[in-house]
Amino acid sequence: MLGAILGDIIGSPYEFDMGDKTKDFPLFSERSGFTDDSVMTVAVAEALLDCANIANENAVKEKLVASMRRWGREYPDAGYGLRFNNWLYSSSPQPYGSFGNGSAMRVSAAGRLYDTLSETRRAARLTAEVTHNHPEGIKGAESVACAVFLARHGKSKKEIKKYIINEFGYDLSRSCDEIRPSYRHVESCQETVPEAITAFLEGSDFEDVIRTAVSLGGDCDTLICIAGSLAEAFYGVPENLKEECLRRIDPGMARVVERFYAAAK
Repeated sequence: MLGAILGDIIGSPYEFDMGDKTKDFPLFSERSGFTDDSVMTVAVAEALLDCANIANENAVKEKLVASMRRWGREYPDAGYGLRFNNWLYSSSPQPYGSFGNGSAMRVSAAGRLYDTLSETRRAARLTAEVTHNHPEGIKGAESVACAVFLARHGKSKKEIKKYIINEFGYDLSRSCDEIRPSYRHVESCQETVPEAITAFLEGSDFEDVIRTAVSLGGDCDTLICIAGSLAEAFYGVPENLKEECLRRIDPGMARVVERFYAAAK
């Protein structure tokens, strides 16, 4: 979870192709701050923590909707997309067929809270379906959560890559050097999740994953949020970066983070 939030914070100054496509940049600056990616990561984590049993899917969805709308309204200027913002304030919030990358950036908690891959996929699907119920939106969430699950269970990058390709059909054949020149700001799961996974696969440690992902450009806060969640599950987060992350989020968010790590597998 901290990996996702750190990715969001570190990537935030470079959103909308504002970076130089290099790994050589300051991790933090005055412009580094959390966005909707972190707010929704916290909201989803809180909802899943409040659901002891995910078998009652309607109850889980009700928790997710309530938590996401409460947190979203608490941070109204965090940078939500237009359709999601409308959903936050709708009198009758319904899923709207999105395949945007929002479903993948907020799902990392699902990869840490369950004992099996099937439970992980089920939880991830539910977190997507309340808004991003397009098959690609669901696939994006499930793939990220499963990669987090596999990484925290000690699977190799080769094994994780094989699973993601076989189960979700993403093309992970390109290297970051091949992706980087033409990659641009795009907000779909289809053109964010494979790139984030590739940055994770190429990175040599937590910080290198973050720097590699930023160097790709594009929708940097979300891309790095996803890559950061995978990097944390595989490498852990250095203590100095944990401290910096907690310093840059609000106390209410930090309390959910603390509760999450007390419960995480």
